Order: sequence, then structure tokens, then C-alpha cells
Amino acid sequence: MDGSYFVSLSLDDCAERVSAAVFDSVTGEQIDYYEVAHPAGGRCLVLVFEKHYYRASNRLTLTVTLDDFTGRTRVHAISGGGGEGLFRFDWGAAETFEGVVQDALSGYRL
Repeated sequence: MDGSYFVSLSLDDCAERVSAAVFDSVTGEQIDYYEVAHPAGGRCLVLVFEKHYYRASNRLTLTVTLDDFTGRTRVHAISGGGGEGLFRFDWGAAETFEGVVQDALSGYRL
């Protein structure tokens, strides 16, 4: 996908929108949440999700890192874990899972 980008949402609102988009699926679930506060101000959230994709015949993970260290909310999402065989071919499922984040935040992207 596009790497990191900024959105016009607060850190907490962004995390809520991403979570809601993943939970919109029957098999989507959050498996971890980690928060770090910087002594000089700002926070970083790491959200880890998992979802079963039938076309990949596997469960994929989605890790979303959010921070507001620059005064704006930055988003970075990466998906993986869904492939079969030596070449880990996943029929595009990992990219689709990352796209859930892109779609949920598309109206707020800066």
C-alpha cells in the first residue's frame, strides 16, 4: 500500500474507525493493543488484528500503527501471514485487509 500518511482525526477517533471497520467482518478480531506515551508529548498506538480470508485459506494479521508525535495523526498499516506454499501466494488478501484501513479513513486523509 501507500506507507504512512496523515489523517484529520484525533488518535482515538482514528483507532475507533479502524477497529469498527475490521469488526464489520464476521471473522475480524483485535488480538492486541499497545499504547506508549512520549515524555515530550504525543502517543503511539499499535493495534493488531486478525481475520480469516477464505480465498487465502488462512488467517491474516493487520498491524496498524498510529501516532500524533508531529501534532497530526499518522497512520501506517501492514498486513501479512496469509499465503500458502513456498511463495506465500495469498490471492491479494493481505492487500485487501490493508485496504480496510484505507477505506475507513479515506474521507479524512490529508
